[in-house]
Amino acid sequence: MRLETSAGPAEIDLDEPAQPRLLLLLTHGSGGGVEAKDLLVVRDRGLAAGAVVARVTQPYRVAGRRAPGSAPAQDAAWLEIVSALRDRFPGLPLVQGGRSNGARVACRTAVAAGAAGVLALSFPLHPPGKPEKTRRDELLSAATKVDVVVINGERDPFGIPEAADAAEVRIVPGQPHSFRAGFDLIGATVDPWLARWGSR
Repeated sequence: MRLETSAGPAEIDLDEPAQPRLLLLLTHGSGGGVEAKDLLVVRDRGLAAGAVVARVTQPYRVAGRRAPGSAPAQDAAWLEIVSALRDRFPGLPLVQGGRSNGARVACRTAVAAGAAGVLALSFPLHPPGKPEKTRRDELLSAATKVDVVVINGERDPFGIPEAADAAEVRIVPGQPHSFRAGFDLIGATVDPWLARWGSR
């Protein structure tokens, strides 16, 4: 499905279980797409947990751009997408997440969206080689109010959040920013959290 936003159209790949218990929105990294294997693993685990899963291609990617542009504009469009999907699936607890830049969006907007939780895959704590340019405040803007689960590769050049900065920080051994393995561990990490959020 396609949704119009203030930043242009977004595209939504929607998967619905027979008896929905949760609304799970997932989005991509800055230059990537919603077919990333870690996102597909979380989609599959979400469906198994009774979640309606919406994989969101944000407007800048629909327009063919690789850079997300202004964070406020990106966040505003995201909240419009959240609102439209909540109208379509009323009453379900909301969990939002994504990988890399998508994890940043999910964290920055979690409180405004009324999310019960956030799944942050490969949260980019800082640009590679520039730990002084930390994005910890974006993570904490969500983690101080809602459950945030961070899953990062052990060799991620964008850094790894501290364990105390989220409800759970899972490190996938040997993996870089874009996971090439460890998908069973990713699935096992999100399973209990999806069950918890879906039971609210």
